[in-house]
Amino acid sequence: MSQPSAKDPIVWIDCEMTGLDLATDALVEVAVIVTDSELHPLDGGIDVVIAPPPGALEAMGDVVREMHTTSGLLDELAGGVELAEAHALVLDYVRRLVPDPRRAPLAGNSVGTDRGFLERDMPDLVGHLHYRIIDVSSIKELARRWYPRVYFNSPPKAGGHRALADIAESIDELRYYRAALFPGEPGPDSATVKKVAARVTRTPTAATLAPPAEPGVAGADGVDAVSGTGPGPLH
Repeated sequence: MSQPSAKDPIVWIDCEMTGLDLATDALVEVAVIVTDSELHPLDGGIDVVIAPPPGALEAMGDVVREMHTTSGLLDELAGGVELAEAHALVLDYVRRLVPDPRRAPLAGNSVGTDRGFLERDMPDLVGHLHYRIIDVSSIKELARRWYPRVYFNSPPKAGGHRALADIAESIDELRYYRAALFPGEPGPDSATVKKVAARVTRTPTAATLAPPAEPGVAGADGVDAVSGTGPGPLH
């Protein structure tokens, strides 16, 4: 595997499915936008609607059916391409913009779900990408816990569960979190970050992993938790 670079492009993918069950649900839309490392799209992206296999629509739940009806996707499925053709179209598009295999990471929102369906239905596409992913939802969850004002003021989304619009909004969302949460260029100097690393790094040991000793009970080091005395000299 070639060594990835900080300047490698990022492959953004969003999928629409008939549900979230890998055992039974079908992939019905895939959209891709490739950006450079600074989140600038290299072109307008590709959006492929896939004709579902027999029985997939009948098995679709009411919530998903309503979602795809409202978005207009349901009406387009009859004119979709076969899965093998969709795989070829998407793979050719990605290879054209990212010719070197296993360098560009996959990115998106909760993109582990998308990756699962892609591994099942488009394995050559997944094989062309790096194994690492950039999940914008992870940054969102951290912002919700640590910087709630940033989280609650993030740009509203209106993609409407169409893959190309949704993935464009994922790119915008990462741009927002980058501007709101990450230090601007050039960032902290090496001396500063080394001090931060030294301050936050903890190497687990048996003593630090052990539960606190009850009063009057000797801990792992033989010292009483209250008196601070040990077992005394051995004879």
